[in-house]
This record gives sequence, C-alpha cells and structure tokens, in this order.
Amino acid sequence: MESKNPVFSRKRQASQAWGGPTPTPDQLQGMYDAPSYAPPAHRPMTIDDVVVRGFMTLGTLVVSGAVAWVLNVPLGIAVACALIGVVLGLIASFKQSTNPALILGYALFYGVFVGALSHAYETAFNGIVLQAVLGTAFAFGAVLAVHSLKIVRVTPKLVRYVAAAAIAALGLMLVNLILGFFVDGGLGIRTDSPLGWIFSIAMILLGCFFLLLDFDSIEQAVRMGAPEKFAWQCAFGLTLSLVWIYLEVLRFISYFSSD
Repeated sequence: MESKNPVFSRKRQASQAWGGPTPTPDQLQGMYDAPSYAPPAHRPMTIDDVVVRGFMTLGTLVVSGAVAWVLNVPLGIAVACALIGVVLGLIASFKQSTNPALILGYALFYGVFVGALSHAYETAFNGIVLQAVLGTAFAFGAVLAVHSLKIVRVTPKLVRYVAAAAIAALGLMLVNLILGFFVDGGLGIRTDSPLGWIFSIAMILLGCFFLLLDFDSIEQAVRMGAPEKFAWQCAFGLTLSLVWIYLEVLRFISYFSSD
C-alpha cells in the first residue's frame, strides 16, 4: 500500500530522481568534507598592494633615470626613449592595462628621459633637482592630506573639468610647439615670462588634481573589492601624476634660478 504521508512521498521521489547507485561510506564522507562554498575568483586589492606596486614602478623610473644621469645619456637618445615611454603609457592608459611588463616598460624608458633632462637642468642650475624633488614630495603630501580630510571631494563634474583642462593644456602645448618653429617662443606659455609662470603654475595644479583623482580611484577600487592586479594600474596612475608634477616644478623653479 502506498503511504499517504507527504514526507515519505518526497523521499520516494528524491530516490527515484537520484537514479544512481547508493553512495559508499567513503563517498558520503568525501561529500561531507567538501567545502560548501566556491573559493573567490581573485584576491581583492588592498592599499598595501598599491604601495608595493607603486614603489616598484616609481623605483624602476628612478633607477633608470639615475643610470641615464650617471652615463650622461645624450638628449637625442633620451627623447627617443621618451617617445617609446609615451607610446607604452598611452597603451596602458587607454586599455586600462594591468600588465606589469607594459607598465614597468613605460617607467624604464621614460625614466631615461627624466634622468637625462634632470641632468641637463642640474648642469645649468645647480641644486635645482633637489628643490624639484622636495617640491614634488610636498605636493604629494598636501594632496594626500586634502584627500584624507575630504577638503575637496571628487565628483563626476570635477572629473570632467580635470579631463577638459588636460585636453586643453595638451592642445595649447602642441600648438605652442608647432608655432615655435615659425615664431620665437611660440605662444609664450613655455618662456620665462609672466605668461610662462602662470601656465607652469596651472600645470602644477593640474598635476595635483590628477593625483587627487588617483587617490580617489584607489579608495573606490579597494572599497569595491577590485582584483589584486588592478593595483598595477593604480601604481601607473600615481607614477604618471608624480612625473608630471616633478617636470613642471623643475621648469617653474628654473625661471627663478640663476645660471
């Protein structure tokens, strides 16, 4: 006689649905010991990951720059390395790449340019490189404090303004470069003049805003549990902003330094 108890009915249906041989005690033990959750696909990124990758990227740039300084690499070779570094940097930026080889390659080649250029400035203006390094470190600390204290909040509108300012600045520098072949000094935004001083200050501030966006991006990525490999992209952004600020500070100080 078939039982009318719904519990027994469900058990009978489950046993019929199984349709396979009864598992052995060892199989049952293995099923019991198996974890009831799937392991995470990746380890979330932490601030420490960004710090380590940042030191690796910036360290590569500093070491290659120091080698270029010691070897007194000609500016022609340095410019060629800068072009390679710019290409690698553009690829890393537009593809949002987390490939360590690509990002460290950018740091290696662009570091040669930064080192050779720094050596040329130091030859012309004794002590200027140390001043520029200290100025960059001060800018980094100030922006970090502004971000930590939430004095300036990063909003979508601010991001759009910074991006628009960067495009406008790069456009002006390109026009100035082209015009410089026909008119001495071009537009005058890169000369030792009040206009040149104002433009350099604007470029330093723009670099600081990029640094602020970098800090916010890192904070958001950690909060959202971005994968560990994204720390490479964060380190690349920080290095890019710091190099921008350093070169602009170096140029600005040179306006007020004696030969």
